[in-house]
Amino acid sequence: MSLLSAPSSRAPLARGLATALAAGALAGALAVAPAAATDDRGGADSAAGVPAGVNGGDDWGDGGRDQGRYRGVVTTDRLPLRTSPARGSEVIRYARRGETVRIHCKAPGDTVRGNPLWYLLADGTWAWGAARYIDNIGPAPRWC
Repeated sequence: MSLLSAPSSRAPLARGLATALAAGALAGALAVAPAAATDDRGGADSAAGVPAGVNGGDDWGDGGRDQGRYRGVVTTDRLPLRTSPARGSEVIRYARRGETVRIHCKAPGDTVRGNPLWYLLADGTWAWGAARYIDNIGPAPRWC
């Protein structure tokens, strides 16, 4: 092998290495950049329907603009907080009468005593509570 042919045999390796480094840098940039999609109600939702606080960052997924905005007070003695907005879903914990809860958003679910709305609570555990038993303090929560 002559000295002139050596660089040309290394060229594919160098191009492959450069491509791999560029792809890695791009993947790294995409992994740390926030993604926002506009829903049909005009709000920004987190990716794949997962609440922003689950993947890190603030609990609201909006840079903290609405942090603490939506709150409610429990109006029943013992409110089961569930894994989904359905009466038969698993109970994560219970909230007590008078407890103030942080509400992330609202969504339709099983109807409870005439009210089909459920609130996704973001106060330490992501859990759903029937809106029938949570009175809003301030503005009504946004849609999930």
